[in-house]
Amino acid sequence: MSERLPVAVDAMGGDNAPGPVVAAAKIASEEFGVPVLLVGDPDRLGDVDGIEILPASEVIEMGADPAGSVRRLKDSSIVRAAEAVRDGRASSMLSAGNTGAVMAASLLRIGRIRGVSRPAIAVPFPVIDSTPTTLLDCGANADCQPEWLVQFARLGTAYARTRFGLEHPRVGVLTIGEEAGKGNALVKATCELLEDGQWASDCGANYVGNIEGDQLMAGVADVLVCDGFTGNVALKSLEGAFAIFRKALRADLATNTELAPVLPQIAAVTEPWFNFFDSGQTGAAMLLGTKGISMISHGSSSEMVLANAIRTADEMATADIVTSFRQSLVAGP
Repeated sequence: MSERLPVAVDAMGGDNAPGPVVAAAKIASEEFGVPVLLVGDPDRLGDVDGIEILPASEVIEMGADPAGSVRRLKDSSIVRAAEAVRDGRASSMLSAGNTGAVMAASLLRIGRIRGVSRPAIAVPFPVIDSTPTTLLDCGANADCQPEWLVQFARLGTAYARTRFGLEHPRVGVLTIGEEAGKGNALVKATCELLEDGQWASDCGANYVGNIEGDQLMAGVADVLVCDGFTGNVALKSLEGAFAIFRKALRADLATNTELAPVLPQIAAVTEPWFNFFDSGQTGAAMLLGTKGISMISHGSSSEMVLANAIRTADEMATADIVTSFRQSLVAGP
C-alpha cells in the first residue's frame, strides 16, 4: 500500500491567519488522524506540535491581483501548496486565502484534467433531511459556453457520487423558470445539449431539467449547473440573507427582557439550525477539473470549519476523486 500523503494547508491564508489555520491543522492531525503539511513562514507559525512545515516566505494578500501574484510571488504559501500537490508531496491542498490566487495556482501549477475546458467551483448547499445540493460553477467562470456547463454536469455528478454516495445524482440547470425554453441564450443552448441524454448515460446522471432559485435548497436536485456569475450571485445572496436574519434575530432576543428566562431554551433550538444553514460549516468549496484536489475555504472560517475542510480534502484524496472526474468526461464535450 502506498504511503498516505498529507494535505498541504496554506497556513498564511485567511483573515486571521496563521492562528486558526495552525489550530485546525492540530485538530485534523490529532483528532481526525489526517496527515498535514503546513505551508508558510516557520517564524510566524509558532508551536505546531510536530506537524511538518513547508517553508514559504511570501504571502498573497486578499486584495492582490490573482494571476499576477501567482506568477510574481513564486515563494508564496498558495503557490508552494499547489506545487506540493503537483510534485506528489501532498494529496491535496486547502487555502482560506485569496480565492482567485488559489484558482490561478491550481491551474498554473497543478493543471487541468485532459478534456476539461474550464474548472468550476462546487459548493454544497444544505438540504433538510437529505444530502446537500451541489451548485457549480460558483465563481470560477463568469462567462461560459454551453459545452462547459455540460462538463460541469459531468464533474458535478462524479463529485456528488464520490462525496455524498449518490449512485445516480439528479442534475438540473439553475434558471428563471421550470418550463422548457425558459432562460437566457446560454441556458437554452445548454438545455438542448443536456436533453440529448447521452451524457447522462455516460456518467450515470439523472437529468431533471430546469430548476428555479427558490428550489436550490429544497432537495429537488443533487447537482445544479450554471455560469459562474449566476452561481456566485446566488451563493453570496443566500449567505448575506442568512447572516442578516441571524444577526437580527439574535439582536431581538438579546433586547427582549420578557424572553430572558427562556433564552437558553431558545438558543438550544436556534443555534443548531444556525449552524446547519451556515455555509462555513461545509468546510470548503472544491475546484473541480484540476489534476489534483484543490479546496477553497472562507477567509473567516473558524478552526473547526478548517479542520473539517482538511478532513474532507483527505477523504476526497482517499476516494481518488480525480480519477472519477476523468472517467466522467469520457466521450463527452
